[in-house]
Amino acid sequence: MQETTISKNAKLLILVASLGYFVDVYDLILFGVIRNASLASLGLDKDGQLSEGLRLLNIQMAGMLLGGLIWGILGDKRGRKSVLFGSILLYSLANAFNGMVQDLTVYAILRFLAGIGLAGELGAGVTLVNESLPKEKRGYGALFIAGTGALGAVTAAYIASLSTDPEWWRMTYYIGGAMGLALLLLRIGTMESSLFQNIEKSAPKGNFLSLFTDSNKLKRYIYCILIGLPVWYTVGILVLVAPELSKAIGIQGEIKAGTVVILCYAGLSSGDFLSGLVSQFLQSRKKTIYWFVGSSIGLMGIYLLVHGLSTTIFYFLCFALGFSGGYWAVFITMASEQFGTNIRATVTTTVPNFVRGALILITLGFKFLMGHVGLIYAALIVGCICNFAALWASYMSEETFDKDLDFID
Repeated sequence: MQETTISKNAKLLILVASLGYFVDVYDLILFGVIRNASLASLGLDKDGQLSEGLRLLNIQMAGMLLGGLIWGILGDKRGRKSVLFGSILLYSLANAFNGMVQDLTVYAILRFLAGIGLAGELGAGVTLVNESLPKEKRGYGALFIAGTGALGAVTAAYIASLSTDPEWWRMTYYIGGAMGLALLLLRIGTMESSLFQNIEKSAPKGNFLSLFTDSNKLKRYIYCILIGLPVWYTVGILVLVAPELSKAIGIQGEIKAGTVVILCYAGLSSGDFLSGLVSQFLQSRKKTIYWFVGSSIGLMGIYLLVHGLSTTIFYFLCFALGFSGGYWAVFITMASEQFGTNIRATVTTTVPNFVRGALILITLGFKFLMGHVGLIYAALIVGCICNFAALWASYMSEETFDKDLDFID
């Protein structure tokens, strides 16, 4: 009879993966929180801060695209645990050195290296946890990982607000680097996935190109990526550009970027916990995604088209938008369940990073449309494309709630 209880070792894996993703998200979102403060410190005016901030964000995301490939392939060839060590060491050191930058060139290089490092944490952690849990309980593991991880963004925004010193942003990077290095000590007690250890030696491991040479695999892979687009559209456009968008829709009073990030990620964390529970209750990943993406579309319409709202209502909408994007846990779990053990880490690591990397295309499309239809309608058009693509991809994907993961692809 298959074991249906969660072992002590699996619980330790969930704890360590959750804390790892917490630090990962802290470092990932930190730049968005301190974007203006850091760029002002380096001599840019307000006009330059938005343009240069989006450029540096795209450079970070490009690093995550490359890192997703590197860590994903290594996770299937060398093991899930080794990726957790390598990735966290790289992004911890890169973020610590970010606190020392004096010019934009070095800033860009370090954001790129940090992006590479940040790319490995989530995919390796979710893969390791999913392969260690009974199939009936897999949703709970991702629930705690993603829900705890989202709180890392709240922490980043809170720490960034602790001082009005114009150079405080440097300390926030040092703190992130220190947390990451401390986390390495917890990694020592984790175990490798038994499914990975028992895989046949003759099975091809981590063959990323195989995803593009088999039409069935390619379709599954593209669907997985499309499902996650609304989450990073919300974070990358509606949240990180909230100070500019709020002025365009007539919000009275100043909207603080740090407050928006805190509320959005508090919503994401709450949504991740709830979506995981809903997925377990409905015994369906797809139905859960339909509900959350559908609510995202409605909230996006209110956010962008209802003008003259109070700052209180606007902040509430930021929380609600974050909540509607809180199916990230279900999305990552579903991607992991779509593919065999021999390529699971590659998929689970590259998919969320390709979604994050898609923010490059999202922001480029947003900036292009701004010159033709204005700030608000540019955000609305891009948002509709991302959300409806996610609904279609979810419909086309296989339901994987009770799928046995002991297979190769």
